[in-house]
Amino acid sequence: MTRRSAGRPASGPDGARPRASRSRVAVRRARALGRRPGGRPVEGSYASVSPLLRTAAAYCWRLLVIGAVVYTVFMVLGRFHQIGVAVFLGLVACALLRPVTDLLDRWIPRSLAVACSLLGSIVLALGALAFVGETIAAEWNSLVSEFRMGLDRLEPLLERPPLRLSPHALTDLRDRIGAYLSSHRASLLSTAVSGAGRLVEALTVVALSLFCSVFFIYSGDRQWRWVCAQFPTGAQQRISVAGRAAWRTFTGYTHGIVLVAVTNAILVGLALFALGVPLAVPLALLEFFAAFIPLIGSPVALAVAVVVALAAKGPLVAALVVALIVIIGQIEGHVLHPLLMSWAVRLHPVVVALSVVAGAVAAGVLGAVVAVPLVSVVWAVRQSLRAPQARL
Repeated sequence: MTRRSAGRPASGPDGARPRASRSRVAVRRARALGRRPGGRPVEGSYASVSPLLRTAAAYCWRLLVIGAVVYTVFMVLGRFHQIGVAVFLGLVACALLRPVTDLLDRWIPRSLAVACSLLGSIVLALGALAFVGETIAAEWNSLVSEFRMGLDRLEPLLERPPLRLSPHALTDLRDRIGAYLSSHRASLLSTAVSGAGRLVEALTVVALSLFCSVFFIYSGDRQWRWVCAQFPTGAQQRISVAGRAAWRTFTGYTHGIVLVAVTNAILVGLALFALGVPLAVPLALLEFFAAFIPLIGSPVALAVAVVVALAAKGPLVAALVVALIVIIGQIEGHVLHPLLMSWAVRLHPVVVALSVVAGAVAAGVLGAVVAVPLVSVVWAVRQSLRAPQARL
């Protein structure tokens, strides 16, 4: 065989192409001419439609169906958002307390290990909140006097360039706020009553999340095997692979974001205490909770610390707190996140920012908290299903 003929299909004695090659060419020509492979023309006006347009239409109706399904799912979740929040909190508690329970399970029965881990975490959380409340109550009188002195110091600064506010601008603002509160006392009272109803709703969600977390921690693996068994036999392997990938990503994100929040809170608390800023412990706790909203939460919490420092200690200390915002942001972005979360969350910062904003628009603060782990889990499931072992 010559080099020119190498790699080509063998020809017949008359130099014609093989039957399989001729059939493939005929199919391509028939499709290009708007005919079926058998030679019959396509019925109606379908033959005059461009193949590119037909392909685009096929993709469009599939995307419309997927969009309708996603919209329906979110509508159902919006209707029963309390249940969704409770299940999400139960999964977070399971991700955090499951390793502790597995460790205690080596020495004590598993039911007792679950009870010890849950009760210990509840006592720890309530103790932290009680310590913060006691700190605020102890510093309240001195804090009020420091704020008044700080506002008196700020008035001369605001009257200078570039602001050039009128004299006693802050005093007029305080008087207007007092007049507004006195004139809208009834509406504020009704808002407080509705807030009490929201408090009962929040306590119900917390109770349901604790109930779910007990069973998730105790027998979550058995529950997942039961869920997989409800699908057809051919799909059980793929469902199991997707579930393991989703849980691995969710637990990695939860552990990482908690470690980042604790580190940020410790750094902020120590820095504010060293600068003499009042309410250092409550502001550190605020930083801890705000760190669960990536890219946005920490700057907002530290902006509150800047306002407190400006009113209590003056512009110099406030400028130092601004420098603290920059330093902590660099530590979080270049050290903590790559070190603690890069293996669990493989999302571009633009995707993270868009997810946080979309979640905040859709469901407020709770949506901003849930958005990034949700997108991370969806991406992990997609990557796991594309792996070769998932198609077996």
